[in-house]
Amino acid sequence: MSKNTLALGVLSVKSEYPVLAAAKYTEVRWVIKLSYSTNGLVNLSLMDAIDAVEKAGYPGIELAFHMEQFNPFEMSEDDLLALRQRFANSNIKPSCIATPTLFFLADRPHDPSAMCVDLAGRKQRIKLIKEGIKLARALDVKIVSFGSGFIRDDHVANPQVDPEALLIDSIRECVAFIGDDDIVLTIEPEPGMFIETIAQGVALIEKVNLDKFRLHIDICHAYCSDQNYVDAIAGAAHLTKYLHVSDTTAGYNLKILHYEDGLTLDFDFASYLLYFPDTADFLLLERNRAAYFYDQTPNREQIQAIAGRLNEAPEVVFVPFDQLPQESSSYDDEIFTYALSVPKLSFYVLDRAKPIIHYLRQQDRRDQGLPYMDKMVANSLTGKVHFHIIPGEGEIDFAGCFKAAVDNGFDGYATVELYHHIDGWEQAVNTSYQQLSKCL
Repeated sequence: MSKNTLALGVLSVKSEYPVLAAAKYTEVRWVIKLSYSTNGLVNLSLMDAIDAVEKAGYPGIELAFHMEQFNPFEMSEDDLLALRQRFANSNIKPSCIATPTLFFLADRPHDPSAMCVDLAGRKQRIKLIKEGIKLARALDVKIVSFGSGFIRDDHVANPQVDPEALLIDSIRECVAFIGDDDIVLTIEPEPGMFIETIAQGVALIEKVNLDKFRLHIDICHAYCSDQNYVDAIAGAAHLTKYLHVSDTTAGYNLKILHYEDGLTLDFDFASYLLYFPDTADFLLLERNRAAYFYDQTPNREQIQAIAGRLNEAPEVVFVPFDQLPQESSSYDDEIFTYALSVPKLSFYVLDRAKPIIHYLRQQDRRDQGLPYMDKMVANSLTGKVHFHIIPGEGEIDFAGCFKAAVDNGFDGYATVELYHHIDGWEQAVNTSYQQLSKCL
């Protein structure tokens, strides 16, 4: 066993083969091999990224689609030959072809998806996944990964369309394209997406019912989406072919919703930013505080009455939009990541909400009676932040996750995905390997 392959468990299996007849049992080792994703290394050339990951000690590297670094539509035969030779002459191997790049197909993140209402959009996503499968064939990679995408405002406007049916059809077309090759297509549940939880991923796999369609668990996503994430990982390990790894922590859970009569809110679960489409204004509600963000002078009594029905705030604080910050800040990456995870709303609505979040993240505004955000903004089922930080710097129990996976049948790569650490990639690559090696 190489120094980069980390044994996690032993299973005694009764031998059925004559060559082993002298022994009653033979030992089969389950392993997790560490890998690092190139989507955290996009400031480097692809070859330099491979060199950096190998130097840090990783036996694997995830090749993530990127317009400039790893573009499937720009790969020549010479490029492929150079990659094959690079991997053939070293210990590091490609762990996965990752296809769900944010802006690869359009300006809208993760769009068009495999369940896009428009057939033309679905065909774009299917083609991109198929390009991943072609590259997997060429580079002898066993995993091709993608995500379901989000329920968008297009789906809301077309309630007669069944997004799950569209997604299943797209998956079956992609799996059919694999044919007899030893490649598995995996779906990655993600906060806010149509397939958000591990249980939803498992249910989809059972509906599709194809051996070459399996689960890709991102441990950070599981922590954000499952109340008992370790048990959820254990229960789905037999269907899991690939892991992503990053850390995270608790956040300020905020849900953006259209305001409508009869709305009920659960303040034990989250705070709420209610959107009023007639005015494009927002009402932010915590249990005991409220703020209304507006352009035109609002009907204050009406807004106060709405807030009075929904929370326990003694009064609403009114803030005009022209007081909100428009300049860039250190919160940009955090707020961008949050906004792209919010489903069902147009991007115009989400963009209009961003200055409100900037405003409330800048400082503690309790003295003004305002809601405030003293933690990173989150949109998840557990209140954890979907923001990938270096393993060991957050709250996740990686040793428990790895043990749960391996004890229940997982055998494969765990890939560190730190696209929020592109500028500090050297620290991210090396610290992640050191921290995860301790867990293993």
